[in-house]
Amino acid sequence: MRILVACDSFKGSFSASEACRIVAEAIAEVRPDWTVTTQPLADGGEGTAEILVTAANGCWVQVPDVMGPLPGMSLSAAYAYLPETGTAIVEMARASGLALLKDDQRLPLHTTTYGTGQLLAAAMQRGAGEVLLTLGGSATVDGGTGAARALGWRFVDAQGEEVPLGGGGLVGIRRIIPPPRRLPSVNVLCDVTNRLCGPRGAAEVFAPQKGATPAQVGQLALGLENLAHLIETQLGVGISDLPGGGAAGGFGAGAVAFLGGRLLSGIAQVMERVRFEEQLGQVDWVITGEGCLDSTSLQGKVVSGVLEKARGQGVSVAVIAGQVRLNPDKVRQAGIDVALSVKPSEMPLAQAFKNAPVLLERAAKGLAGRLALSG
Repeated sequence: MRILVACDSFKGSFSASEACRIVAEAIAEVRPDWTVTTQPLADGGEGTAEILVTAANGCWVQVPDVMGPLPGMSLSAAYAYLPETGTAIVEMARASGLALLKDDQRLPLHTTTYGTGQLLAAAMQRGAGEVLLTLGGSATVDGGTGAARALGWRFVDAQGEEVPLGGGGLVGIRRIIPPPRRLPSVNVLCDVTNRLCGPRGAAEVFAPQKGATPAQVGQLALGLENLAHLIETQLGVGISDLPGGGAAGGFGAGAVAFLGGRLLSGIAQVMERVRFEEQLGQVDWVITGEGCLDSTSLQGKVVSGVLEKARGQGVSVAVIAGQVRLNPDKVRQAGIDVALSVKPSEMPLAQAFKNAPVLLERAAKGLAGRLALSG
């Protein structure tokens, strides 16, 4: 039997590469007669650049003294570069990511995408023929205004003064001033379809995950609405109802308005660039996985992308996840042939995280047995 292991990361436990390796080694131990290959995947969020760099034999370019998620924070961050195609990949989580902050630093009124803008500026100055911006894992709800500032845009209040960095300053903006020179456009990879504003907008859905109180969510929502209004009236760009505009605290919409960005499906782009369909055409089963298999897994995530491509080629699909939160009917309706949970139902989550490598290996070996029985 020929198996392709194509997992996403298991947040808090494994990178996509680590998850693929553990699953593949466990299956090979049970069935050494099978051919097992791996292709880590990502959906445009954290880990995307690493996967594309590996697939294209790219390199990392270090940029010292970049602003972190909070003004006053300084760090060294890197963007990826693919010499063969002249493509630069800026992963916003590396400069503006939530994982860079301690719990008491999760302050979305103050966190900024400015550092990501510095990485974009460095990539543009290198003369990259294409710039990819991957959204995901952000600490910010600033509509991408911080990144825009690093690239020469200005956001001023009624007195003509620069508003403070961060989501809290958005409500005070009265005028948007473009940079003197036109910037190269970017392609933006994202994994959500949320709009910038409204009940499923960037503030309402994502700000609480980044530390916002209910009152702060309201303030951030008003700020994003103000930003959207100014972008539409002063720049002539309609972004309020743009699918994906709410990604990364509104950076999706900001990238369109300030960087000439095109919002693209992250998983579709990753699959195309690693030639996933070619790999899929050579196997009998594909095993994918992530931390939690739930309804969002079927909406623009790695699992949904794998299912779509596998259906087109008649390849069977198994999903191995930290937890499976879809009922058996939903699993079958999605086209998943086997779904397996890594965490035993009776085990506390904290204990499962502590024993994640052993549990994933055990689940993969169990999955190998089920696949063998399937023929």
